[in-house]
Amino acid sequence: MRRLAVNRDVAMIERILICTDLDRTLLPNGNAPESPSARPLFAALAARPEVLVAYVSGRDKTLVQQAIADFGLPLPDYVVGDVGSSVYRLDGSSWQVFEAWESRIAADWRGHDHASLHLLFADLPRLTLQEPGKQNRFKLSYYLNLDRDAAELLEIMQARIADCGVKAEVIYSLDEAEQVVLLDVLPSSATKYHAVEFLMEQLGIDPGQTVFAGDSGNDLPVLISRVQSVLVANAADAVKTQAQELARQNGTEAALYLAQGGFMGLNGNYAAGILEGVAHFLPHTQTWMQHYG
Repeated sequence: MRRLAVNRDVAMIERILICTDLDRTLLPNGNAPESPSARPLFAALAARPEVLVAYVSGRDKTLVQQAIADFGLPLPDYVVGDVGSSVYRLDGSSWQVFEAWESRIAADWRGHDHASLHLLFADLPRLTLQEPGKQNRFKLSYYLNLDRDAAELLEIMQARIADCGVKAEVIYSLDEAEQVVLLDVLPSSATKYHAVEFLMEQLGIDPGQTVFAGDSGNDLPVLISRVQSVLVANAADAVKTQAQELARQNGTEAALYLAQGGFMGLNGNYAAGILEGVAHFLPHTQTWMQHYG
């Protein structure tokens, strides 16, 4: 589904930026039911001249393109891919790499890439390297079985990272469908949170005009930040509990909203939760949604 041809440079329009995760957030590929009208309503909202949309995903470029095609999603204005390690601007069907983003995050790894950092962890038997297509220069990704608590392993990995002078974070998330843990080693400044802040900075959009939506552990850096964020109702209870606790510790509770369902008769899952969160933080958008609903 293509977005409406709208002049994005229209002056004096107070723009809003909607940033959303894909799998089990905008995409209804989890176990919870989807409200049938939610995705078409999201597409109508995305087509407005005031609205900029960024898909913020663990998927790489090819898999984001596949999701757009398979689920009939509106083309976004921006894509943050690979759990924050890549940023693209879309101009029609052309994907343009934000080279300024790559330059910004490169300093953290001090000349290393995913292949050389893998050598730090090659002796850890619980880690299974993900497929080559799921790695990139600034993303080292593993699978981890759910057989044991991961806390000790994460401490070992972080200690080895610190010892070699690299600034990197290990991001933990659960793929419920496959029942496997995903571990992504990223430059410290390459999380989804930093990428969303980069877009806000580049676009000159105020935090009060930005809403992020997510559902899983790799969304936590944004969910517990100052960025206005919504956890869709189908998110796992453990993620909801962790997000609320960390937001309390950070003093950012007011910036986190948990979708409940009931808004415009929708159930709060997937796209319905995104719309509910946008309406919560930006009440004037309710009029737009009611017009399309």
